[in-house]
Parts: sequence; C-alpha cells; structure tokens
Amino acid sequence: MLEPSSHAAIPPYKNALVADGIPAHSFKVDDLDAECKRLHDLDVKFAQEPVDAGSVRMAVFDDTCGNLIQIIEMKNEPQN
Repeated sequence: MLEPSSHAAIPPYKNALVADGIPAHSFKVDDLDAECKRLHDLDVKFAQEPVDAGSVRMAVFDDTCGNLIQIIEMKNEPQN
C-alpha cells in the first residue's frame, strides 16, 4: 500500500495509520544504530528514534510519501 495513493480510500486509511503511529511496512536491519545514522545523514525524519521493544530494537521514520516505515534489529537472534 505504499503507492499509488490516488484511490479515494487510500488517504483516509494512510492518515489513520499515521495518526495511530502504525507503520505501513517493517524491514529488518543488521545494525539499527548504523542504519539510523545513515538515514539521519540523509535528512530522514524519524517519528520514533531507536527504542527497545521486547525481542527487537526498532525505529520508525517518514518515507516522505505519508507512510511510516519501521526498521528493526533482532536482539539475541539465534545463530545457525
């Protein structure tokens, strides 16, 4: 649901997700701090700076199209 946003149902849905702080997508990263620094250096605006959330660390940013995107780093992920 990231794009396109031209359908009449999309703006109310997207606005409700953002108002409630619900990310449209979530991506796993290996190093949350490094990825957040990289994104900050690109002037990405964060809605939630990195925070511990149970078995993950997460951050949420605005994708500039009105969507919130979450990035997560697994804590204590089992080794193969």
